[in-house]
Amino acid sequence: MATEERMEEHVEEHVAETADEAAGDLATAGSDDVTRYPIAPGYRVNVRRGPGTKYGIVRTLPYGMRVPVYCQKPGERVTGPYGTSNLWDNIANGQFVADAYVHTGSDGYIAPRCD
Repeated sequence: MATEERMEEHVEEHVAETADEAAGDLATAGSDDVTRYPIAPGYRVNVRRGPGTKYGIVRTLPYGMRVPVYCQKPGERVTGPYGTSNLWDNIANGQFVADAYVHTGSDGYIAPRCD
């Protein structure tokens, strides 16, 4: 088997494994008992590695997404459809969204502060 063919097989296997993992994440995304809050209608929100726009983008949430808020952390001040805030919501391990885009029903903390 040529090196190029082996590399293509490895890439195809990795893509299949990644797709399976993502499907598993989506399947279990709604299975916990934590409250989920809607992202502002009409917005696709960037999920970042930390509480600010200088942190890298992990993924972008689709329209109509509801997210859990496990903890909150102060960071960069952001203006969104729900006002201006420096709060960032931790929606998964190492994943944050600006609270100004999440309809929590509060301008303050609705979850514990992140460590």
